[in-house]
Amino acid sequence: MKRIWAMSLRGRVTLIAAAMAAIVLIPTGIGVVAVVRSVLTANLWHETRHAAEAIVERVRAGKEPGGTLPLTVPSVDLLQVVRPGGEVIASSNAAKELPPLSEVWPSGTNHSAETTSCLPPECVHLTALRVSDDPGSPVVYAAKPTPAVLSSDGLELAVAIQVVLLIALVAWMTWIVSGRALRPVAAMRAQLEEVHSIDLSRRVSVPPGEDEVAQLARSINGTLARLERSTEQQRQFASDASHELRTPIAGLRAQLESAQLYPDDTDLESLVESALHDTDRLEAIMTDLLLLARIGSRVDVAKERIDLADLVREELAERHDKIPVATALAEGVIVEGVRMQLLRLLTNLFDNAQRHAESSVCVEVNLEDGFGVLTVQDDGAGIAEEDRERIFERFTRLDAARSRDAGGTGLGLAIARDVAIAHRGVIRVEDSPIGTRFVLRLPAV
Repeated sequence: MKRIWAMSLRGRVTLIAAAMAAIVLIPTGIGVVAVVRSVLTANLWHETRHAAEAIVERVRAGKEPGGTLPLTVPSVDLLQVVRPGGEVIASSNAAKELPPLSEVWPSGTNHSAETTSCLPPECVHLTALRVSDDPGSPVVYAAKPTPAVLSSDGLELAVAIQVVLLIALVAWMTWIVSGRALRPVAAMRAQLEEVHSIDLSRRVSVPPGEDEVAQLARSINGTLARLERSTEQQRQFASDASHELRTPIAGLRAQLESAQLYPDDTDLESLVESALHDTDRLEAIMTDLLLLARIGSRVDVAKERIDLADLVREELAERHDKIPVATALAEGVIVEGVRMQLLRLLTNLFDNAQRHAESSVCVEVNLEDGFGVLTVQDDGAGIAEEDRERIFERFTRLDAARSRDAGGTGLGLAIARDVAIAHRGVIRVEDSPIGTRFVLRLPAV
């Protein structure tokens, strides 16, 4: 079903922007209307009062007993002097034919009054001023026609239309800008839909710049690259594992078939011994494969504080190596990890050193820059620099003397590397004047 536009991210952003614009603009519009009305009304009262005060002064001076009143404020053209009872004794030209402009009559204690009055054909804003405290004192009316902006809803309508147009403009601009901003995301989505498990070599296009979309594209490409490497490693691992398992299985099957064909010529004791040897190799490979699958899973559950020096002594005490091991173990190097996994790492490193050493193996433990450092050095044949990373891959074969021909499953160093990674550490082969030097670094606590 086609997605409703308002349910898309672009639509939601547009709605939010429009809502925010409405929250800001509507109160602003109301405030503008209130301020405009207030200012206009204040100006009207000021002008009519000023005009009325000028006429009051003239009346008090005896200058206006009757006749036509001059316009002291040009914009205020409705002027009247009215006696008690409603008799108009003087007025401006504009007010000559008009009855009294208002029935408002200021009292003796309150000499002024401001009001609005509607006379055909218009309404006016009017100020009424009493000339004196005398009961028979006349009252001066000064009025000005009420502007259309105050006498109708035109101002409110105009402001409302402007507010609506501004909100619509904000929504439209947000829709356009967000569409352009999300266009690379739509392209990445389409490109990601073309990625499948068979071919992970595709990458999404990275837009220019360093904004969040560009960073997202780089993260996606990085994830795809890691998935591609992982998939390739899994394929290679499956291929290597099947090959490694096929060799002992094929040998075992050949021996059993030979015994079946030639039972009289078969040495049962030799057959059983050879079959057990192949079975042991199969079991060792399967055990290592299962360990590799489990390393790193829920490692935090079984973590404990471990003294690296004590761990090395514990491992060496269980071993019966032909080549002597020299140790230089600093005390108090504490790391956090899974004891059984770290013991297996040590076992694999020590086995590797014993397999390839000629006369000596040296193990050191130190604390360097916040890391517990374990070094295993042997005096055997070294490892070429181009092979120092490859030896940690599963079932890796080297043409040099350091191959698996001397024993092992070919998974020992791969297990050691995965254990180190699971413990936020690193293991690598470093330069050494003689033999091979494996160095493990784990965060100290």
